Order: sequence, then structure tokens, then C-alpha cells
Amino acid sequence: MKYKILYDISMTISPDMPVYKGKEEKKPVFRVRSDHERGSAHETVMTCDLHLGTHVDAPLHMIKDGETMDYFGLDKVFSPAQVIDLTDVDDGITVADLVDKGVEAGRVILLKTRNSYEERINNFIYLAESGARYLVEKGIKGVGIDTPGIERDQEGHPTHKLLLGNGIFIVEGLVLRDVPAGDYTLLLAPLKIAGVEASLARAFLLEP
Repeated sequence: MKYKILYDISMTISPDMPVYKGKEEKKPVFRVRSDHERGSAHETVMTCDLHLGTHVDAPLHMIKDGETMDYFGLDKVFSPAQVIDLTDVDDGITVADLVDKGVEAGRVILLKTRNSYEERINNFIYLAESGARYLVEKGIKGVGIDTPGIERDQEGHPTHKLLLGNGIFIVEGLVLRDVPAGDYTLLLAPLKIAGVEASLARAFLLEP
């Protein structure tokens, strides 16, 4: 089947990009190791947190002895996806915000929030525990959000644990500003890094 790429929903990585709660240690650092004045090639070294920009969380991130990014196989790369407009929500996304949105089993649910229009790195919209529990009950495949994290200051990280503990992958840091609500195919390609709890990713929305 041929596909047409409609949207690149990945963040651009740069030294001044927005990061989780503006923490300096989470910002990427670029160092030019060699340039055309000092060598025969231009080479750059980047040091970064794996929870940077658009990235995928593996169960190990929040679950002791959980699976690493090695679990992210080809069955997760292409998925039916639904973008849900939740830009009217001003805090946590609860079951009440999702119950009438037509969530279907087997899909990746992408949550479009006010963060698409307001760069919130601290008081960002998040998926509350009740919303996460509802998505688990609906049998979804994965969930993504356009904020620095899917969870914000919930004690014990129940949203992460509910999703990851039930085989639902998490994508954070999506770019959904120009994406209308609706049905798509998601192409999600995290870097193939062994033994880690997260990985930077490229994400695209396609139509057949």
C-alpha cells in the first residue's frame, strides 16, 4: 500500500529547544569535534537526555525490571491513529474528557492540547490517572501527547505505570499544532538503542 505523508509531528532538536520544566540538564549539547578548518570533515557530537523532544518511553522508565526499548518491534512502527482535540482542557485530561471521543481498541490515541499553541514547559496539560485508566480499559495500542511529559506531578506516576504496565507505549513531545482531529496512520520510528528506557523518535502522520 502506498502512503502520503501529511504531517511531520516530530520536534526539532536544537540547543535552545523547550525541555521538561526547563531543566538545564535536559537540554541537548552540541560540540563540533572537527570542522573543515581543523580536519578533513565536519563532525558534531551531541550529548542529550533520551527523554528529549519527541521520544518513546519503554516500561523500564517507570517499572522496575520492565522491558527496555528493545521491545519496540516492527508491530509498533505502523499503527492506526486518532488525533483527539483536547484544547479546551486546562489541567489534567480525565475520563470525562475522553468518554465521548470515540476511542477504539487497537489504535494509538494522540492527545492534542493547549501545549500546541502555548509553550508550557512547567504547567503543561497532562493525562490524569482516570484518563489513563479509561484508555487502558478501551484496549488502545499506544498514546501520545504534545507536551514535555504525559504526566505532571502525580505522586507515584500512576499514568505511566497504568499505560506501560498494560503494554501501551507512550510518545511524548509531539507537534500537533497544525493537525486536525481525525483518523490517520502513524509512522513512529524510535532510534534502535539497546537496553535503555527511552529513545528519541521521528513521527509522521500518513494517509493511504
